[in-house]
Amino acid sequence: MRKLLFTSVCALTLTGSCWQAARAQGAQIQVLNAFATTNGISPYGNLCAGPDGNFYGTTTSGGTNGGNGTVFKVTTNGALTSLVSFADTNGLDPQAGLTLGNDGNFYGTTVNGGTNGGFGTVFRITTNGLLTSLYSFANNNNGAFPYSSLTLGSDGNFYGTTYLGGSNSVGTVFKVTTNGVLTPLVSFAVTNGANPHAGLTMGSDGNFYGTTALGGTNGGYGTVFKVTTNGLLTSLVSFNDTNGTYPRALLIAGNDGNFYGTTYYGGTNSLGTVFRVGTNGAFASLMSFNLTNGANPIAGLTLGSDGSFYGTTSSGGSSNLGTVFELTTNGVLTTLATFTSTNGANSYAGLTPGSDGNFYSTTASGGSGNGTVLKLIVPPTLGVGPVSNQVFLGVLNGLVRPSLQIQATTNLTTGWSVLTNLVFTNGAGQFFDPATATIPQRFYRAMVQ
Repeated sequence: MRKLLFTSVCALTLTGSCWQAARAQGAQIQVLNAFATTNGISPYGNLCAGPDGNFYGTTTSGGTNGGNGTVFKVTTNGALTSLVSFADTNGLDPQAGLTLGNDGNFYGTTVNGGTNGGFGTVFRITTNGLLTSLYSFANNNNGAFPYSSLTLGSDGNFYGTTYLGGSNSVGTVFKVTTNGVLTPLVSFAVTNGANPHAGLTMGSDGNFYGTTALGGTNGGYGTVFKVTTNGLLTSLVSFNDTNGTYPRALLIAGNDGNFYGTTYYGGTNSLGTVFRVGTNGAFASLMSFNLTNGANPIAGLTLGSDGSFYGTTSSGGSSNLGTVFELTTNGVLTTLATFTSTNGANSYAGLTPGSDGNFYSTTASGGSGNGTVLKLIVPPTLGVGPVSNQVFLGVLNGLVRPSLQIQATTNLTTGWSVLTNLVFTNGAGQFFDPATATIPQRFYRAMVQ
């Protein structure tokens, strides 16, 4: 089944000139599946694309072993398979997404559970659901309660954070091998950060960058930090409420060499912000949410193939159940979609790009009440105009879709013809329509499988 993304009309004369830009109204949210308790409740973490083309994720509760949470697989057409139901001793309450390892397996954390007092675990799981508990946090010395996903380092080890524990009981950074040998690298000390909720992002310099939800030198509103693989930590930014409070999300590297992130609170409306930070700590607050365009983002941003960032908010929008938005690097925000409960609600997860050019994600509630898996189709922006008296030029700025097809006609009922020379370069598409300029008008549409 083909789906219409946009239609644009440009009326031309032999001597005239017309450029018209068109974009479909927002984005289309397709609910692929809704959770039903036994297969999970309330997914919080990002989906992870697997080597088989499917997506893998976790739910914080539900399942068949006392409601301790699950790991699931979902196809691009929404077929959902529950792979594991946690049993407390092997983990409880996974709130982070999975990370694909070099061996083709997934690695993750649970906030609670394990065999050493319930301080959380690190685990490995295969694509067919074989789960191995690699490490159970034992006490405050080596960390406790990992809320974050793991990050694969260039050395083949995984790096992560714990919300509590360490020598100061306010969180740690750790390294763990694929066979479960864990080494604490950093214990936060409040002034340099406290209580990291998010995982780490590797920079082009080989260091890791992250945030703490609390701590710092400006009232305890959180920090941005850099840490080396051997545990040398540098505090780069201390939030001050005006520029954000309580960052909970992973940083994302932009094409410009900076990192981009969100804060849950703070900003001019106390509803959260989006910010940019350089590797040297140069900081810029890009925008503050205002409820209408969203509020309280928990998830991080996703860099699109068009150079824009895409994200979700957990509340705000016309239904106050959250939004999906697009953001340019200079802070111009466009609300693409609003959650309405039927199509999901309260998104805690970010957007994961699929090989088809669409985004995939989850919501923590909505659907039948336990959360949803969804696909987001974001239409490109189209500009059409003549480059001569006999050739029309079209330009698409948007997300690359391998299945995208451009069609043209002189009317909206019959005679659609396929333009076969669509070329994508760096997220932009270009096509030529060799129609004569004596045609008074041409209609264009993009279709996607």
